[in-house]
Amino acid sequence: MADITHITSPHNPRVGFLRALHTAKGRAQEQSWLIEGPHLLWEGLRAQTRPTVILYDPETLSHARLRREIEGLANSGVEVATATTAIIARVAETQTPQGIVAALPFDAVRPEFLRLRREERLRPITLALDGVQDPGNVGTILRSALAADVDAVYLTPQCADPFAPKVVRSASGAHFHLPLYPDQQWDAMRDQFGQDSQIVIADSAATDEYAALDLTQPTVLIIGSEAHGLSPQARQLATRSIHISMYNGVESLNAAIAASIILFESVRQRGTGG
Repeated sequence: MADITHITSPHNPRVGFLRALHTAKGRAQEQSWLIEGPHLLWEGLRAQTRPTVILYDPETLSHARLRREIEGLANSGVEVATATTAIIARVAETQTPQGIVAALPFDAVRPEFLRLRREERLRPITLALDGVQDPGNVGTILRSALAADVDAVYLTPQCADPFAPKVVRSASGAHFHLPLYPDQQWDAMRDQFGQDSQIVIADSAATDEYAALDLTQPTVLIIGSEAHGLSPQARQLATRSIHISMYNGVESLNAAIAASIILFESVRQRGTGG
């Protein structure tokens, strides 16, 4: 059985490595992202992803089956260490850590790899996020996109980093299954969208109700920024615009709610469930 080191010093190199993944610069340098908590790690293992580093507090982590999996990973070459509660708090991004953090390489969730692992079926909806900057909203949208069986999600450079810790937590495991294309320019995205796809923007000023749109045909749905709305490039690209009717003078919904409503209308129209 592999020896598992116990870390007590905040100056340990593994501590510095994991803390670096809190920032976009650190993630880019290390080509890795941070996952926290037993739920996310378990989801990642079920999705056949392999962490490079796992750090856990044996006093806190009570997930017996996960602990057995971690021991198996240590025996197969993954760098596993135990740590004090204070060290876990230092490397975790949350204020109330759940006793375990891990680093996963970006390569483990390459879009082409995830596409190979997904069940083959028609997925008519592609989602494009246009400057959606709130990390919680981006994570919630990714979770809804996975639940609605979206084909892929494209994000412009102005969006929140989809691999930021708060986005990862809010997405609750969507990263392990949903092809993501961050930092995409509109010219590059346009070339990747099918020529027969309708390109739809959600716009409160639109005259067409979202439920009247045929979402069973190839569709690119563009969701705009919470603060600034849709960019001129997105508006120029769009072939249709839709709105969500609301009562009592409410003028708009946040990006995550609006996206979820429209995505699940597409599920309703397809008449299928997972």
